[in-house]
Amino acid sequence: MSERAAPFYCPYCGDEDLRPSEEGHGAWECHACSRAFQLKFLGLLARRPAADTPQGGAS
Repeated sequence: MSERAAPFYCPYCGDEDLRPSEEGHGAWECHACSRAFQLKFLGLLARRPAADTPQGGAS
């Protein structure tokens, strides 16, 4: 099993001073803006067939 993925920057202030939080799995703390947030993997999206994707051309 691979290591958990770490965010590269805070989604609120953009700083890189992040540390894992003790609040639980996927929880991070930004020491620049004093915010805490949690990341969660929801799953994989199903790929739609090419015929279902909208085209930018004429009708």
